[in-house]
Amino acid sequence: MVLGIILSLALLTYIAYKGYSVILFAPVCALVAAVIDGNAIMPSYTELFMINAVTYVKNFFPVFLLGAVFGKVMEDSGAARSVAKAIAGTLGPQRGIMAVVLAAAVLTYGGVSLFVVAFAVYPFAAALFEQADYPRRLIPGSIALGAFGFTMTATPGSPQIQNMIPAKYFNTDAFAAPLFGIVGAIIIFAVGVAWLEYRKRKMIAAGEGYGEKDTRVQAAVAKDDIPDIGAGLACLPLATVLVLNFILTKVIKDWDSAIMDKTANLALAAKVVPVANWALIIALIAGIVLAIILSGRQFKARGNLQTALNAGAIGSLLAIMNTASEVGYGNVIRSLSGFTTVREALMGIKILDTPLISESIAVNVLAGITGSASGGMSIALEAMGAEYLNWANAVGLNPELLHRVAAMSSGGFDTMPHNGAVITLLAICGMTHKKSYPDLGMVSLVVPFLTTLVLIVIWTILGLQF
Repeated sequence: MVLGIILSLALLTYIAYKGYSVILFAPVCALVAAVIDGNAIMPSYTELFMINAVTYVKNFFPVFLLGAVFGKVMEDSGAARSVAKAIAGTLGPQRGIMAVVLAAAVLTYGGVSLFVVAFAVYPFAAALFEQADYPRRLIPGSIALGAFGFTMTATPGSPQIQNMIPAKYFNTDAFAAPLFGIVGAIIIFAVGVAWLEYRKRKMIAAGEGYGEKDTRVQAAVAKDDIPDIGAGLACLPLATVLVLNFILTKVIKDWDSAIMDKTANLALAAKVVPVANWALIIALIAGIVLAIILSGRQFKARGNLQTALNAGAIGSLLAIMNTASEVGYGNVIRSLSGFTTVREALMGIKILDTPLISESIAVNVLAGITGSASGGMSIALEAMGAEYLNWANAVGLNPELLHRVAAMSSGGFDTMPHNGAVITLLAICGMTHKKSYPDLGMVSLVVPFLTTLVLIVIWTILGLQF
């Protein structure tokens, strides 16, 4: 019954909006739908929800773990702060919006987690905006454009999890559809910055300046007297992750197959196939080790290497379990009789005879409902990824476009007001939804959503495949 799915999704949306843990309530919402559909509770829980949730953990936990540890090492060593400080100082207060966007983008594209980026960039963003007397309420939108926007989903090679998930479903890699992604990233960046600059000028013309000072900023910018490692060295771990991931993925052919050929365990070699995440796992390990080596003096002075490693590891557990629970939820919903109607409705969106528009809408809607880019995309692709791939093969569409469109679409409606990253970012910046969300939503939701749809139409009309 479709009614059960609708009620379940409505309940999940309400729970996410209220801030309750989806780890606890995603299975509850899934089982509500299963009971309404006439299915037994325990088999639905153990054989559908749990098996698929655990499979997701098996596939992606190393990326979540290493990504979180890398972010904490970059944060606690002061390396992320060094990059943000250098970019802010180079561009200066009069280019404050551009400086904040670029600082967030560089860190995100280098593999630092979104939350770490927000903490690292905000003090310098606030200092720049205060010096230039720009409206403080534009800071969350500026950080969101750089951290939640084009580098998270559009730019090829991004080590963020949103760019890795589609590889599992379409046999692609992090560099899929490079032209589509690069063009999309440029448009999102340019239009987003133009919007924020327009809003800045309009607010200033109306007599609005920086407003009330944030007393936390001065202490955060100069929080200790330990010298940082400098932006040049701080960027090396970021560059290492990107370059090594590219080399292992695109330059060295069949390196992953060679690993299995050399294993002494023949049974394992016969069972395991190369995994798209292997390259990123190795790249993140290299980035972590290099960051620790370069920041040895800082860690020794602060005495927090153990804290950084432990905090990163513990933090990754919450992130992976949130998304895994949403994947388990999606698989229970997919098994219900009413989902056939939902699938047919979405697959029936045959505008321009391409699966890309249908896929984009499905991912956006589910990301918006769950308030999670990775969770919404995982649900959509678990439920319909195989159908989209078959459709693409039938019309001669490169699966790499399915990958890039799914990733970019996950970065659209995910930043609805109840999104956890949005709530956290506003708290870090000391802003409210009323003051900052209109501009944050414009650059992180409206602009990416419309950009993706426009590019799909252009790519389809021109017949481009990359």
